[in-house]
Amino acid sequence: MSANNPTLGQPPRPGPVIADWRPEDPQFWGSVGKRVATRNLWISIPALFLAFAVWMVWSTVIVRLNAIGFSFTTDELFWLAALPGLSGAMLRVVYSFMVPVFGGRRWTAISTASLLAPALWMGVAVQNPETPYSVFVIIALLCGFGGGNFASSMSNISFFYPKAQQGTALGLNAGLGNLGVSAMQFLVPLVIGFGLFGAVGGKPQELADGSQLWLQNAGLVWVPLIALATLAAWFGMNDLSSASASFREQAVIFKRKHNWLMCWLYLATFGSFIGFAAAFPLLINTSFPGVSALKFAFLGPLVGALVRPLGGWIADKLGGARVTLWNFVVMVAAVFGVIAFLPQEGQGGNFYGFLGMFMLLFVTTGIGNGSTFRMIPVIFRTLHERWSADLDAEGRDQALREAGKESAAVLGFTSAVGAFGAFFIPKSFGSSISVTGGPEVALYVFVGYYISCILVTWWWYSRKGAETPC
Repeated sequence: MSANNPTLGQPPRPGPVIADWRPEDPQFWGSVGKRVATRNLWISIPALFLAFAVWMVWSTVIVRLNAIGFSFTTDELFWLAALPGLSGAMLRVVYSFMVPVFGGRRWTAISTASLLAPALWMGVAVQNPETPYSVFVIIALLCGFGGGNFASSMSNISFFYPKAQQGTALGLNAGLGNLGVSAMQFLVPLVIGFGLFGAVGGKPQELADGSQLWLQNAGLVWVPLIALATLAAWFGMNDLSSASASFREQAVIFKRKHNWLMCWLYLATFGSFIGFAAAFPLLINTSFPGVSALKFAFLGPLVGALVRPLGGWIADKLGGARVTLWNFVVMVAAVFGVIAFLPQEGQGGNFYGFLGMFMLLFVTTGIGNGSTFRMIPVIFRTLHERWSADLDAEGRDQALREAGKESAAVLGFTSAVGAFGAFFIPKSFGSSISVTGGPEVALYVFVGYYISCILVTWWWYSRKGAETPC
């Protein structure tokens, strides 16, 4: 496989590997870099979009399982919503380090193709009401492939862009990729209403009122799109030789205090986004039984995903720490608003007030996603600039390359930790409802956690004299 060696001012020769990549060089960026980076970004986004759709598809499927002949308990259904988050988070730990080892193009194609397994198996399993719960557990765990993809996708895109544009680029990749959750929650209720694939897609399921449902379409609808995205990644993206690094080289991040601090903050932003997205349909169903959950569930992930690029852009302009700090303040207020509109002991409550407060909460998770991810490359570039201040020009250049590799690894690893929210939040709601009859206990725990994030952001990144202002 040949490498590309573009000269300054000339586009790289055709080929999958680019050996010379200097996004911080204005001349190189204007003549070569921006065009290549943009192409890779716009192939990465639909691949990530599909990954999120498959990852969170159980949030809509569980609402209809019992209607087509299954008899799972509420706690079992919450487990199916939570398990993709658990496996996705664990896979992200591994995926965080894959791009420098295998290359962004190759790994994006492989990881996207892996989504075919849970999508196809789900399409088969839901058609048989005798399918045991254990099979659905395995399929739910396999849907975690979609969650893992986020870590490698964000790591890959971070290598293509200069520091000044990383917040916007990462925000676009993540924000438009996150739209896969909302699009899935909007699309699945539509496609399960008719025989999308005819006889090839299988027979419909009969409901108690005599109507029919094709729940298998919830998985099958993504199969042709996944195949197209895989081919686009393989033939249209690039590997960067400058991004190459072994696991041992990247593992230095585990010694970096700021890696762990940003994991704590990102779990509160992205973890909340994906966890609320997974739990929202069933939470509506249990708190407001008279409301059709699937008519409203897609709205939360939609607004959260749409504002994520805005969070990155605002952070580029105002500073990531400032935006993140005040965003956590609003998150605390929004959770108290959700609690205020919940029914008490099965009485009262206001669904539209509850929905409005949850929409605000989703907005804050989206903005926080963008602002925290913008903080990471700035923090590690600042640290390496500080450590290399007494070195010669070559030493400083090497330090900046190391900062880029560490930032990419931290972006991936923090996304892995953040993904655990997709498990903990649905499980917290399920446990709270099972023990106390309502979700309030879980929500109060979230408030305490967000307050701790306010303190962490202020002390290390936002206050005057902070250790690493960003």
